[in-house]
Amino acid sequence: MSGTVDGAYVVADIGGTTLRIGRMTHAAATVSDVLRMGTDGLGRHPRAPAARLQRRVLDQLTTQLGAYLRSPAGAGVRAVGLSFAGPMTADGVAIAAPTIWGEGAMPLYVGDVLERSLGLPVLVANDITAAAWRYAATETEPFCLFTVSSGIGSKVFRHGEVLIDDAGYGGELGHWQVDPNPGAPRCDCGGRGHLGAIASGRGVLAAARRTATARPADFARSALAASAHGTPHGITNEALAAAVRSGDVFVTEVLRTALAPLAMAVGCVFAAIGIRRHLFIGGFAMAIGAPFIEILGEILVRHGCFGLSSQQARAMLALGAPDDDHSLVGIGRMLIRNDPAQISARRPDAYADHR
Repeated sequence: MSGTVDGAYVVADIGGTTLRIGRMTHAAATVSDVLRMGTDGLGRHPRAPAARLQRRVLDQLTTQLGAYLRSPAGAGVRAVGLSFAGPMTADGVAIAAPTIWGEGAMPLYVGDVLERSLGLPVLVANDITAAAWRYAATETEPFCLFTVSSGIGSKVFRHGEVLIDDAGYGGELGHWQVDPNPGAPRCDCGGRGHLGAIASGRGVLAAARRTATARPADFARSALAASAHGTPHGITNEALAAAVRSGDVFVTEVLRTALAPLAMAVGCVFAAIGIRRHLFIGGFAMAIGAPFIEILGEILVRHGCFGLSSQQARAMLALGAPDDDHSLVGIGRMLIRNDPAQISARRPDAYADHR
C-alpha cells in the first residue's frame, strides 16, 4: 500500500450473470455512470467448451472496457479495476471461474491481458475480496461477507485485511462439499454437493424445478404455477423471489431446505474463528430481501451456535447495502489505496505461460 492516490478510475465487476462497468473518483468514493449487460459466458452458452467461453468473456471485457474508456465517462482515467467472480492470486491470475466459463479452462493472467489491450494499469481482484473493502470502510468489527447469486462466494475481513493467501486460497465456502452423495447437485466447477450448487440462486432454482416436478399438486397450488404457466421449467428466479416475499408455502419450503447448509457455513465460521458479523449480498439474496435473513436465522438458531443465545445468533446476520454495486465500489477503494504505477510492477514472470 502506498496511501491514497487522487484520480479517476474505470471499475468493472464480472460475474456469472452480469458485467457492470462504472467510473469512480477519489473525491467522490462512489460509483457513477454504471453500464450493465449480460455476461457472455456460461449462463448464455451452457454447452460451450470452457476454453471458448474464456475467449468470449475476454473479448467482451476488452471490447466493453475499451468503449467505456473512449466515452466521456472514461476521461482522465488513470487505471482500471476489475472484480472477478473466481479465485485470484495476489498478482492477477484467475485460477478458475466456475460461474463464468465453467470447468476445464487454464488459469489466466487476466490483468496482463487487459493491460495489453487497454494501455492502462489494471488491478484485478476476486469479486468478494473487492466487495469486502467496501464494507471495511463502515464495519467496526470483523465480518464475513457472503454473496449469494449465480454461485456463492465468501470472504472474511479481520484486522485490516481479507483472509486469503497469495495463491488465492481461502474464502471459497461456495465450493465446500456439504452433500457427499454421488447424485448430489452438480456445481459449475464440476464437483457435486458443493454449497454453491445447493444454496445459490441457480441451486435454489434447480431445486424448485425438481420439487415442482416431483410434487405437481403442491406446485399447482403455489404462486409459482401461474407465472410458470404450470410448467416446472418455466419457473424463474425472479418469480421464485417474489413468491418467497409473498409468503408462498411451497417456495418457502424449498428455500428453507436449500439454505440449511448455508446456515451450517455461518455456524462453522463462527465456531472456527469467532466471527459474529455475517453480511449477505448478491442478486438472489437481495431479491428475496428480509425473508432471506429471517429464514436463514431460523435455521441457524435451530442448529445452535455454541455459547450464543438465540437472539445473539440471529443478530449475526444482516443484508448488505440495497444495490448491486458492492464489488464496483470495493475495487474502486482498492485502486484508491494503491498507486496505479505499481500495479504492473508487482507481477512476476512466474505466470508467463498463462499470458
